[in-house]
Amino acid sequence: MRPERGETPLISNETVSSYLERLASGAPAPGGGAAAGLHAAQAAALVSMVAEFTSGPRYAAVQDQAQQIAEHARLMMRQGLLAAEEDERLFGALGAAYKLPKENGEQKSQRSAAIQSATIAAASPLVATVEASIQVIELAQRLLPIGNRSVLSDVAAAAEAARAALATALVTLEMNISAINDLAQRDRLVQAANQASEAIARAEELSAQARTAVAA
Repeated sequence: MRPERGETPLISNETVSSYLERLASGAPAPGGGAAAGLHAAQAAALVSMVAEFTSGPRYAAVQDQAQQIAEHARLMMRQGLLAAEEDERLFGALGAAYKLPKENGEQKSQRSAAIQSATIAAASPLVATVEASIQVIELAQRLLPIGNRSVLSDVAAAAEAARAALATALVTLEMNISAINDLAQRDRLVQAANQASEAIARAEELSAQARTAVAA
């Protein structure tokens, strides 16, 4: 279904070229958070592809395991895409909060509260991206020893895409954390940021392991 004139299209319903043109424009969204979600979705799709290729008589002993990995990876692919779309939507709500009037003390107080609420909400898709990326790395780690050797390089590609998702989500999370006053919310997001940092190292290690396996 085509969006109405002036309506922002869902990323999942537009062409790659359309999304990239919007990303490249001067519009505030989509931005880094949406890009992070799509990195995660691509990482998951690559894991699913390798798992789907791990089939047939040669892989009969591990085919069921590979199919389970593929199915889980597809769930993470959809989670990454949803996170990208939610990031764009919620960043728009944050922009609207910044545009609220601030002509008197009451308006300033309401505006400040709205910005805080919208900033906290805007962090949710980033957390979802981190969670999806971590699961993708775990799936890829399970797939590496059993996967079809002809496409094992794509396990490395998946690891690199997951690393990009995590690193992009991390820098955006750090920006949000610095703008949040609620200590409990800050602590929650700091924990997600720490998980992202740890997972980046795991993604780099997995990429190196996959490249070594391909070269062997």
